[in-house]
Amino acid sequence: MLDIFATPFTDEAARRALIAIVVLSFGGAPIGVFLMLRRMSLMGDAMSHAILPGVAVAFLLSGMNRVTMTVGGLVAGLLVAVLSGVMTRVTAMKEDASLAVFYLVSLALGVILVTSHGSGHDLIDILFGDVQAIDAGALYLIAFNTTLTLCGLAVIYRPLVMESVDPLFLRVAGRTGAAAHLVFLALVVVNLVSAYNALGTLLAVGMMILPAGAAQFWSRDISRIVLIAILSAIVSGYLGLVLAAATGAPAGPSVVLAAGAIYFLSMVVGPAGGLVRRFAPGRHLQA
Repeated sequence: MLDIFATPFTDEAARRALIAIVVLSFGGAPIGVFLMLRRMSLMGDAMSHAILPGVAVAFLLSGMNRVTMTVGGLVAGLLVAVLSGVMTRVTAMKEDASLAVFYLVSLALGVILVTSHGSGHDLIDILFGDVQAIDAGALYLIAFNTTLTLCGLAVIYRPLVMESVDPLFLRVAGRTGAAAHLVFLALVVVNLVSAYNALGTLLAVGMMILPAGAAQFWSRDISRIVLIAILSAIVSGYLGLVLAAATGAPAGPSVVLAAGAIYFLSMVVGPAGGLVRRFAPGRHLQA
């Protein structure tokens, strides 16, 4: 029985995939926590599709070179974030609506570019990824992006927490909110292009949002939520890779499915707002 949980990682590709998931967890899970606290979860999903044209252009230029495609996705994601912000400020369109526009256009353009110069198999690889195909170069790039994310979060942590709790106070008390927001958007894009290597453009946001959502059922303290989200993401990656090895299912969707299972389990038994606690809270007063 224990062999099921250990045997898959005797293969070098599986070990590299597990390392990639662990490293991604330290960057993506904290970003996912603040996306949820700031009610920007759908923005993360939109941005994950916005990187597709950059990935597609890099694919046309260099083939399935994951480092080049990651750089292309990073450029496209940052460009969409900037253009969306400009559109929000010069027109009456809200930020979520402008992101939806760019998301749809980017997704359509990326699919057309890939299918016009590649095969259906290439499109599936880009959309859904293959975590077990990550090479050393992509792994180093993921590690660099995670390090950059942790350093960036350390700098803007206080404004992020304040804006998540009381955004009006931050706008009145100081001018750091706008700068922190821009840095945060850049970090979202950085982590999406990192996760693209493992999960593809369609599922990249899964390892950011699902562990963050699960963590909020276990604590009300933001620091603890971040730590629980990281742990949840790591466990999801491990169980997903085991599931993929046992069933022959694709690794990326299996990882996201495992993260979804942990989310629903947390929603039921979590002590901070879980269904069991909510409908059977116990006695608050003792005689």
